[in-house]
Amino acid sequence: MKMDRRRFLAATIAGASGLALADRRVLAEAAAPPNPFEPVPLGKTGLKVSRIGIGTGVRGGMRQSDLTRLGKDYSERLLRDAYDRGVRLFDMADTYGTHAFLANALKGKPREDYAIFTKIWVDKDGGLPEPERPDADVVVDRFRKELSTDYLDLVLLHCRTSAKWPEEDRRQMEILAKLKEKKIIRAHGISAHSVEALKAAAESPWCDSVHARINPYGVRMDAPPDVVVPCLKALSERGKGVVGMKLIGEGAFATHDVAKNTSVQFALRLGCVDVMVVGFEKAQEIDDFSARVTAALKAAKA
Repeated sequence: MKMDRRRFLAATIAGASGLALADRRVLAEAAAPPNPFEPVPLGKTGLKVSRIGIGTGVRGGMRQSDLTRLGKDYSERLLRDAYDRGVRLFDMADTYGTHAFLANALKGKPREDYAIFTKIWVDKDGGLPEPERPDADVVVDRFRKELSTDYLDLVLLHCRTSAKWPEEDRRQMEILAKLKEKKIIRAHGISAHSVEALKAAAESPWCDSVHARINPYGVRMDAPPDVVVPCLKALSERGKGVVGMKLIGEGAFATHDVAKNTSVQFALRLGCVDVMVVGFEKAQEIDDFSARVTAALKAAKA
């Protein structure tokens, strides 16, 4: 087929324009600062959650935490501020007493737009004011009512320390697995508070995701970083989600810029920490932490 000169020039110009637009788009994307709240995969759970999450359990226990002690109105406003800034991961627990706060704070927000992680306290002692420890299905049903939601994204067995937790907690694990089959929960796992529990989680086919304490200084951690990091890498290699906690050492170096920057850079460079949960208590703390994450991501791309 022959193409006349006019049609040839028009096609050439259109093609060049398309390439120019594509080039500008690539350049714009390269120049744009990284999004610290970008949704990222949580291991192979199928969940995508914001890289930064807000924790609600600083110094938590007996259905209280620093957040509940700040009061209902303040806490709900903080959770809304977190959402407005881009946080889409909200970390709860029965022991924190913050479920109702989140339900009120995010009332009217699209449920599919954010993830709720929460934890069941199964130990006989501590954690909760009452002595009863109902099975996980009963507890999850109460959680859904408290949180005004039909489903929970991730439910954890809270504060596991024993190397034998997969055997000791088998009944609750089986119940949670059935809830996952029914899509009442989307994933299950543990909040680990010992190296032995972390190692057992890596070997457990049941465990989808793990909350683990990690920072470069070993503050409020289960062991020094050179012991914990190989455990986290083993979890990640087996497709488990890894949620990093205590990035700021539970506030131990909240006022130390170098320590905060180093901790953020450390977690991001490991390659095995999917998301970071921090117990923010002020909107300014969210802005500060997200700016440090943005800087670290930008430096990593350079």
